[in-house]
Amino acid sequence: MMASEKLFGLHATALQLRSQRMMMLASNIANAATPNYKARDIDFAKALDLAQQGASTDGAISYRVPVQASLDGNTVEMATEQTAYAENALAYRSSLSFLSGRINTLSRALKGE
Repeated sequence: MMASEKLFGLHATALQLRSQRMMMLASNIANAATPNYKARDIDFAKALDLAQQGASTDGAISYRVPVQASLDGNTVEMATEQTAYAENALAYRSSLSFLSGRINTLSRALKGE
């Protein structure tokens, strides 16, 4: 078990995975007009499980199956990507808030407050 996991629990790992997912979703949105671009996403629960086992999270990454295929082969659907991005951003902020609170608690304990 890594030192950060002992201090911060799952939230440190979750924050890293949420950040990775945010970048992937942003890449999907940025490539919405790129012909043959294949949207990808991370199965967060699967990635967290793999990370806890010390395994690579690459197995949690998959290509998104579009509801309606586009003529140019692009699988990005903006509504899907934007919704996933917003949900992930909220979860990211929640993990960040928890970690911030944990750091403040540890800081106060070290100062003897």
